[in-house]
Amino acid sequence: MTQVFTPIALTIAGSDSGGGAGIQADLKTFSALGVFGCSVISSLTAQNTLGVQGVFPIPPAFVQQQIQSVLSDIKVGAIKTGMLATADIIAAVAESLRSYPQIPFVLDPVMVATSGDRLLAEDAIDTLIKQLIPLATLITPNLHEAAALLNEPVATDLSGMQKQGEKLLALGAKAVLMKGGHTDGDKASDLLVTGQGVEIFSAPRLQTKNTHGTGCTLASAIAAGLAKQLSLQDAVKQAKDYLHNALLHSEKLHIGQGSGPVHHFYKFHP
Repeated sequence: MTQVFTPIALTIAGSDSGGGAGIQADLKTFSALGVFGCSVISSLTAQNTLGVQGVFPIPPAFVQQQIQSVLSDIKVGAIKTGMLATADIIAAVAESLRSYPQIPFVLDPVMVATSGDRLLAEDAIDTLIKQLIPLATLITPNLHEAAALLNEPVATDLSGMQKQGEKLLALGAKAVLMKGGHTDGDKASDLLVTGQGVEIFSAPRLQTKNTHGTGCTLASAIAAGLAKQLSLQDAVKQAKDYLHNALLHSEKLHIGQGSGPVHHFYKFHP
């Protein structure tokens, strides 16, 4: 009997008790895109649509134990990291992932929540740059995260985004997706910067307050595409289309009093 291929992705991220971002958004995205999801929890948060009320980092050794438990048994096709919270957790994750260079790795450098609450310690940025970015197949910073990683002003146009993307590429990642959601204009344009050049992915800008978890969702959707063995460009295109539709349908959800989540299952619950 021929064995059927099962696409599997692993997320290493924080838990969002409100369900809109983090591990919860990642697993919903994997499921919506037909990928089996495994998870390693790096931190617990007390969080809702209004903000983050508390963060409890998981001991780094136990984060490593979770990673080893999954990867020693399950044939994971792509890995995505999100909120890692501390320098020690980042170092622990990097140490673990160095043993699996063959698995595509999407790094979402989560620093600040949609609500503005900080999710990465200041002293952890250097560890992220030196230990984790060089392992990444793709990093997916928004404009504020890119500026923080480079210690530069926030880019305001495509030219500035490209220059910063090229600088981030020089830190060792194989590719950089500069997310342009915080720019002005009728279109939300993301720039994929690789050693072969730059490709622009654009979608009409949507006016909605339901933006909680957009970064997690996009990075997870890319990882899902890579787990299905799509090319990086096709995985980014699929992810961009998926997030656009999840945002477009988010007004059908009425969750919380603040920044609500996107509609991860719009295809199944229109």
